[in-house]
Amino acid sequence: MRPNFNSTGARVAGAIAIAVALHIAGTLLIPGYSSPFAIRAMLVLACLLAVACVGQTLTIIIGGIDLSIPFVIGFANVVAAQLYGDGMNFVLVCAIVGVLALGIGALNGLISAGLNLHPLIVTLGIGTIIQGAVLVWTKGFPSGSAPEAVTKFVSIGGSVGPIPVPWLIPAFIVISALIILMLNRTPYGRRLFALGANPRAAKLALVNPLRMWMITYALSALFAAIAGVLLLGFTGSAYGDVGQPYLFQTIAAVVIGGTALVGGRGSYLGTVAGAVVLTEINTLLIGLGLQPSLVQAALGLVIILLVSLYGRERHVSASI
Repeated sequence: MRPNFNSTGARVAGAIAIAVALHIAGTLLIPGYSSPFAIRAMLVLACLLAVACVGQTLTIIIGGIDLSIPFVIGFANVVAAQLYGDGMNFVLVCAIVGVLALGIGALNGLISAGLNLHPLIVTLGIGTIIQGAVLVWTKGFPSGSAPEAVTKFVSIGGSVGPIPVPWLIPAFIVISALIILMLNRTPYGRRLFALGANPRAAKLALVNPLRMWMITYALSALFAAIAGVLLLGFTGSAYGDVGQPYLFQTIAAVVIGGTALVGGRGSYLGTVAGAVVLTEINTLLIGLGLQPSLVQAALGLVIILLVSLYGRERHVSASI
């Protein structure tokens, strides 16, 4: 089954319209909001969030959710810094982190689908175990840093030749195009939407639910790990809780972008727009002088409002 493009497309357009409106409001209310440096900073932050949101988009489309994302981000951040600090080649470090992340994600999918347990509980439990393991390994004091190449890759002041943006932004555009292509033009994408829309019908169409869940959650963990490594370059040092702000921001960005929490329909382009919206809301509220606690409260209010609107719709299978 194909996703409902009429509904999803309207929501994507709505998210883009909100992002444009927020940018206009910020430009009018805050001096320097539209300066080149400020725009580069918002683009970098939005890209980092959108990378972390890849897995949340996929898992929600299939009818699940992934609360282990912030823990995997912290895991990748700390492990990459620690291993590189111990003298290991960074390419090998990334390979190790990537393989471990794929294993963590596959385990999430295996337990959720194989034992028919709700992924919210499974992913939260696995994430907590990962966090505890990292704390035991580092004794609560992570060390290390990212190589200079990674730092330059995500640096707000970086440039791609004459283009005044860091390499992260064009690389993200390419990755986003590939993800959108994967969702709309590949057997995996068709099976993902079919399984999220109607699991029983998808199974009759020879879609293997267990394999799909394992692949989807493995991809989710992999992109969370990539976000963790990128954040290591962005912040300059290891921090186990670096992923915590992404716990609900990934869900909020996906919902703002029009992906249905009940599964079966959605768009990564919408998620990217949602990430931009959240980044602009953060920047706007901070620029207006609100304290971080009030900013978090405002974001929570946005999430509740959107979930109340999108979360009440009927599942796709109920309208067939």
